Amino acid sequence: MSDNKNKNADMKKYVETCREGFWQNIFRYETEYLVAHLKNCHDVLSVGCGPAIIEGKLAEYGFNVTGLDVSEEALSCAPDSVRTFVGRAEKMPFAEASFDAVIYIVSLQFIEDYRKALQKTAKVLKPEGRIIVMLLNPQSNFFKQRVRETDSYVNLIRHTDLQVMEDVMRKFFDIKTEYILGVRDEEISDSNSPAEAALYAILGKKRQYVNE
Repeated sequence: MSDNKNKNADMKKYVETCREGFWQNIFRYETEYLVAHLKNCHDVLSVGCGPAIIEGKLAEYGFNVTGLDVSEEALSCAPDSVRTFVGRAEKMPFAEASFDAVIYIVSLQFIEDYRKALQKTAKVLKPEGRIIVMLLNPQSNFFKQRVRETDSYVNLIRHTDLQVMEDVMRKFFDIKTEYILGVRDEEISDSNSPAEAALYAILGKKRQYVNE
């Protein structure tokens, strides 16, 4: 019982932090980026969505958004506009060819078996479906600063070799990549400098023939 209370308290604290101006600016940037790259998509799955803050914004743009996360506490904070499921990315509870797009908003690096998650992603995507993966950029000053904070979520990261992750993605998707979201002294910009860009984005389309 006390564990559940602690988890709920931690989630409420996280949601409160997300209301701060800096994080609101981050979420606004990420939302606009996603909207720009989800044109002609309707059914969108977000894997590792947490309290689905950005997903709720996408729903306001007219997307039919489904959120998947392992945390029931996180999903309890999600807006009603997002359909949510408790579950693991490696065992997605969805039928094949269910979604026009699947997005990972700073979540793939925290999934233990991300290769299995990507394999499942390819299965639930419709033919030529899209994937958008936002990864934390370990080269960035933003990452280096956060990793020094003992209570930062960054310290829970499992995978930091972006090249290896990119190579795995190529087995399932035709991809292109770019550095995005410049952060300097909590100011947001469009910088694509590896030192300033907090995120590394991988944009992909489901391959017709998957090389597993």
